[in-house]
Amino acid sequence: MEVFSRAGMLSRLLLRALPKMFADSPRLLKIHPPHMEAAIVGSESPELPNEILMEIFALLQIPDLVRAGSVCSSWRAAYTSLCSSGTYKLQQTPCLLYTSEATSASAVGLYNLAEKKAYTLTLPDPPIRSRHVIGSSYGWIVTADEGCNLHLVNPITGEQITLPSVTTIEQVKPIFDDAGAVCKYEYLWYTGEEMIADSPSIYVPSELREHLFYKAFLSSDPATADYFVVLLHNPLSQLSFTRAGDNKWTWLPPHCHYEDCLFKGGLLYASTAFGEIHAFDLGAPVVEPGIVLREVKDYSSERIYIVQAPCGDLLHIWRSNVPQGEDEEDEYDSDLEPELDPECHTSSIKVHKVEHTSQKLVEISSMGENVLFLGKNQSLCLRAEEYPQLKANHVYFTDDEYLIMGSKNISRDIGVFDLENNSSEEIVSPQLWSNWPAPVWLIPNPRRMSYASHS
Repeated sequence: MEVFSRAGMLSRLLLRALPKMFADSPRLLKIHPPHMEAAIVGSESPELPNEILMEIFALLQIPDLVRAGSVCSSWRAAYTSLCSSGTYKLQQTPCLLYTSEATSASAVGLYNLAEKKAYTLTLPDPPIRSRHVIGSSYGWIVTADEGCNLHLVNPITGEQITLPSVTTIEQVKPIFDDAGAVCKYEYLWYTGEEMIADSPSIYVPSELREHLFYKAFLSSDPATADYFVVLLHNPLSQLSFTRAGDNKWTWLPPHCHYEDCLFKGGLLYASTAFGEIHAFDLGAPVVEPGIVLREVKDYSSERIYIVQAPCGDLLHIWRSNVPQGEDEEDEYDSDLEPELDPECHTSSIKVHKVEHTSQKLVEISSMGENVLFLGKNQSLCLRAEEYPQLKANHVYFTDDEYLIMGSKNISRDIGVFDLENNSSEEIVSPQLWSNWPAPVWLIPNPRRMSYASHS
């Protein structure tokens, strides 16, 4: 039975890995196909060298990798060596990370788009259902708990890293009780350009969390131990950053109204609600913004994203929302007092290419074979031919509307948008997730993954 199961598993794994195997791993060409076939279907248990197994496993999606590690001791050894060495080759298909009332408060669901199947993982305390998820980059999520503490969490490995205290953010000051513990915070209403209010607001930690955090981004995989975390925070969506090993957040004045960030060529690129793009060298002795693109719009009705296309182009994405039941042309009726209707849906997504020399945007009618992922995650642009389960010229989106992120009882704007006909469809039905915290896209990161965490 063990021989049969191992042979059957190897056959299935080889079939799934073959499209990339010979392109990415030329050494595998040294295995003569008839000999491999005999090993798989023969009466002898198939035994491939550990290094060959690792090259095969390195081309698998994580669910298949975990299954492979469960087959026998030699496969477990190859699995362990692969994950501990960080030589995993395949860029994983994005998954939707969410919580559900059907599981424990410390559990997250992971809906795998490649398999159209959901998995459940248990994360370290504090319970994930009590946290806000404000970012997702390189397989890690950034969370804010009820005490306003920030953490990096790798849902696949269970690793967790504590980030510097919120009290080191420029606009936040601690208030201590008689025992010397922080009980409240002063929230100061100013940016690098203006004083919004003369008097600070006083918040308990859970209230500060609702007002302060917007999004967070990573420059690289924290497993490398050399990375930056960038925080978009209020008032008016400003920038602060910290580097691995730092004990404080460093403020980046004077600009505000930031909407999205990406790291490219060692620089941080940050876009504003008015279309501007600023570039920062966070490793410089003095960090000052450089102008990549000047203001291209005088109102902030759409949400703005920036992403690097596989060809290297910098893309500028505009996403419009309208309340449920309304047409897009009704959204900006000047005779009506604007009201916040939390039941919104994505009505339009437009893609532009940034022309650096002319400082202009050129609208793109089609993404061709590319796919976009937008939301609280670091914005992604992937080639559909490398992810055959994904739909080309589509946008996979989740809810990242700041004004409703802390609301627990409203439906989330999540789906797949067809750029050709401007229509949306559900990712999965019925809905798997709770509405809070809002689901995010995650590219699973198996670096340092152990089999015990998924047994």
